[in-house]
Amino acid sequence: MTNVIITGVCGRMGAAILKLALKETDLTVVGLVEAKGHPVVGKYAESLIAGAGNSLIIEDDLAKIIDEGEVVIDFTHPQSSLGYFRLARQRGKAIVIGTTGFTGDALGEIVSARDARVVISPNMSVGMNLMFDVVERLAQVMKDDYDIEVVEMHHKLKKDAPSGTAIKLKDLIESSKPDRQWIEVFGRKGILGERKKEEIGILSLRGGDVVGEHTVMFAGIGERLEITHRAFSRENFAQGALVAARWLAAQKPGVYSMKDVLGL
Repeated sequence: MTNVIITGVCGRMGAAILKLALKETDLTVVGLVEAKGHPVVGKYAESLIAGAGNSLIIEDDLAKIIDEGEVVIDFTHPQSSLGYFRLARQRGKAIVIGTTGFTGDALGEIVSARDARVVISPNMSVGMNLMFDVVERLAQVMKDDYDIEVVEMHHKLKKDAPSGTAIKLKDLIESSKPDRQWIEVFGRKGILGERKKEEIGILSLRGGDVVGEHTVMFAGIGERLEITHRAFSRENFAQGALVAARWLAAQKPGVYSMKDVLGL
């Protein structure tokens, strides 16, 4: 049995994770956290999800309850997430981080913390992580005369752009050919001239209630190869987060990705 604490429980992902976790027989939700001043703080989990019961009270301070859990699952905002990570590290607790939009310094602090136990990934969907693997392999074998573009679309309320997943795809492509002098182009406008051979384009679309769509295009002369992942609900991300929490609870200190969790 793995005892978990969920932060940002009123967010889209936090709520999806709680709903799914309550159905699991090998997980116990022992704590819920929301931001200070949020109207649900101090209320029972039942006020969020029917069937959650009146044994869990939503807190606004992770430090008060962190010792009750083994793994913190965090999908919040970069500043909050960094604070939760630091606390989990200090208390010797594992943490699964799905938050995106970190600054370079904040992300560097997390990925260099070898004494912590952390799984960090911009996307915890099994399908998306398989796409990461496929795109990385394709980028390694594709000739340089294929132009590469990354296109992502999310719901109109998403705050960061490009998505963390799109950035991950871009990074995998660039690292597959480290000797190439990549030029990152985030959208295009105006008379720019011909596309440079070293360009990698990243385009972000926002609208409606789109959960998440990512496409990588390898465009050659007379052909185009596209790899696309579409998420139709948040349940696949939530399931991935729970898989990561179970796995991480049994691991030694280290910084892991979903590639480690899934054995890819």
